[in-house]
Amino acid sequence: MYTIPINKADSMKKKPLDSELTFGTKFTDHMFVVDYSVADGWHNPRIEPYGPLSLEPSTMVLHYGQAIFEGMKAYRRANGKIGIFRPRSYLARLNRSAERMCIPQIDEELVFQGLIKLLQLEQDWVPGSKETSLYIRPFIIATDPYLGVRPSHTYKFMIILSPVGAYYPEGFQPVKIMVTDKYVRAVRGGIGHVKTPGNYAASILAAEEAKKKGYTQVLWLDGVELKYIEEVGTMNIFFVIGDQVITPPLEGSILGGMTRESVLQVARKWGLDTVERRLSIDEVMEASHNGTLNEIFGTGTAAVVSPVNELNWRDEIIVPGNGGVGELSQKFYDYITGVQYGLLPDEFNWVVEL
Repeated sequence: MYTIPINKADSMKKKPLDSELTFGTKFTDHMFVVDYSVADGWHNPRIEPYGPLSLEPSTMVLHYGQAIFEGMKAYRRANGKIGIFRPRSYLARLNRSAERMCIPQIDEELVFQGLIKLLQLEQDWVPGSKETSLYIRPFIIATDPYLGVRPSHTYKFMIILSPVGAYYPEGFQPVKIMVTDKYVRAVRGGIGHVKTPGNYAASILAAEEAKKKGYTQVLWLDGVELKYIEEVGTMNIFFVIGDQVITPPLEGSILGGMTRESVLQVARKWGLDTVERRLSIDEVMEASHNGTLNEIFGTGTAAVVSPVNELNWRDEIIVPGNGGVGELSQKFYDYITGVQYGLLPDEFNWVVEL
């Protein structure tokens, strides 16, 4: 066990009603913090009041983007307890991101214990209504005050918490997606598989252009041939063509999503014909034309499963299935959220319950 002191806030915030929750706008009273230096490694773990950071204008993260983050969720379960969905898988991915971004590996057990202690302190912030949860944001930033391109010698790790409602305003309703070949987000050998801020900054312009045309998100193609489907800005993507469930493989330019992995586990347990393979946008369009494109859905921590009812490729609009929520989309959503909220048995041991 690690010693993690708690410095409680002098005053507590008013907690929002479940009905008032959006995504990412409210934050709890406390955060978990750990410092890093070359001499001491990761040290001084503590829980302290949520509040502003004091950074010099020359702080390296502001200039060179050496930072990583994660996103996971805690749920108010049917038995009244709090459950965290796959926390150790997310922490392992955090360290994979750290390796690529030249950030020192952090002790996953220390972070896990700090997270548990923070959630115990902030347990009243976990909402209980349908489609609500407590979003957990661990992140690391480079903190050297230095102008020059090299790995930082100091870092700060933090976990902040945010009670949230549905990620998309539509909730669990179909969303519209626009495919782009005007921009690329990542290439193999780059940092597309890493949860680092630059990946998301690179997606904003295309997403804004899509939004102006009435689309919720952008679907990215590969950065070399502009032919093969990769992922949506905030989700991995699945296609049901005929009786086959298809998702692009992890080849270095796609984030290995935990919800993606969960859907694959469930699909294989259910005996579905499930494959990870390269899938071209032309193949998707052809499947729509010949009537075999039955469903499209995205998967991600924020939205869990998000059905897609319209895909726009070069101004040709296709509608999978009957344009509503597909049968498999609904089944995956019901199963995964059922496990998260404690309504279904946890066959895969995904949930850590406080």
